[in-house]
Amino acid sequence: MLLTRRLTTVAVAALTLGGVALAPAVSPGPAAAPSTTQTAVQEGRDEGFVVVGHRGASGYRPEHTLASYELAARTGADYIEPDLVTTKDKVLVARHEPEISETTDVANHPEFASRRTTKQVDGVAVTGWFTEDFTLAELRTLRAKERIPAVRQENTIFNGRYQVPTLQEVIDLSRRLSRELHRPIGIYPETKHPTYFARQGLALEPQLVRALERNGLNHPGAKVFVQSFEVSNLKALSSQLRVPLVQLINGSGAPYDFVVAGDPRTYRDLVTPAGLQEISTYADGVGPTKDLIIPRDATGKLLAPTTLVRDAHGVNLQVHPWTFRAENSFLPLDFRSSANPAEYGDLFAEIELFRRTGIDGLFSDNPDVAAAQRAER
Repeated sequence: MLLTRRLTTVAVAALTLGGVALAPAVSPGPAAAPSTTQTAVQEGRDEGFVVVGHRGASGYRPEHTLASYELAARTGADYIEPDLVTTKDKVLVARHEPEISETTDVANHPEFASRRTTKQVDGVAVTGWFTEDFTLAELRTLRAKERIPAVRQENTIFNGRYQVPTLQEVIDLSRRLSRELHRPIGIYPETKHPTYFARQGLALEPQLVRALERNGLNHPGAKVFVQSFEVSNLKALSSQLRVPLVQLINGSGAPYDFVVAGDPRTYRDLVTPAGLQEISTYADGVGPTKDLIIPRDATGKLLAPTTLVRDAHGVNLQVHPWTFRAENSFLPLDFRSSANPAEYGDLFAEIELFRRTGIDGLFSDNPDVAAAQRAER
């Protein structure tokens, strides 16, 4: 029988530096609460508000690089977030997806041209180069690049400068920065596509558990969260890890392990009161797309908040929505500054509004802005 788990948050002083943040548009979430967007009720959960550097400070550096993680910590993030995939020789590395042509220069390496292939990733055909087809030594010959250069052209100046980091390097970096900054910098790893990797005999979870134990991070006081968009791996990890677990929730579709198992439930079912109650038996928090908290209409304008935050708090789950980004292309219409998708809008105002719903933390590509907004309250 799984025991109900409680999440422990740690209050950390914020640094106040300039900057701003982004999030994918998704359909609305649970039933709307009986209040307007601008009068969202503050539930009194400001103390210990958590700022997570989403893929590092990916608004300013190519994502999932040590430079991006370091910048996130130095500009106020409490946690740095590596998405975890694996190499052929079973080393956990940080990439947003197993396919790496969008985030590395692999296409410029003729020695790897023959490894370009098409695979089914969670039921979708994806063509490119995949981390599990490379040893760590081979991945080390590649260099990271900006994933969305059309929106973040300034980040492309850093293309070709950074390697693909391992989880161990991320842990080592967090420890060094904790010493230098005189405050704890945590890690918030995500297991990416766990069913996909497990089917290839490359399960992520045993490597992750071993890494946390090897580094003395598998205990309740460790500055660690572990997250996943799938459910079954979090349930299994709940009996192996003593750190908080977070169920990620998309705005559409279903956890892929549900699809494989023939379970008809979707992510929308997970954010019902019954779904949240079940999550509370194996996890300590939820990480929903932010549109499940304050939806948008067809024009991109914000609607009334839903009851998700209140419902989650009612079963002792904390709420860390994603992703807060500065560019107009990711902001709701209410906070855009112009029709230029790459220009910054008012991320401060967006974060303030969401904080009034009672969220306990957030993921941001621009953690300096999130930290500065926190310091203003």
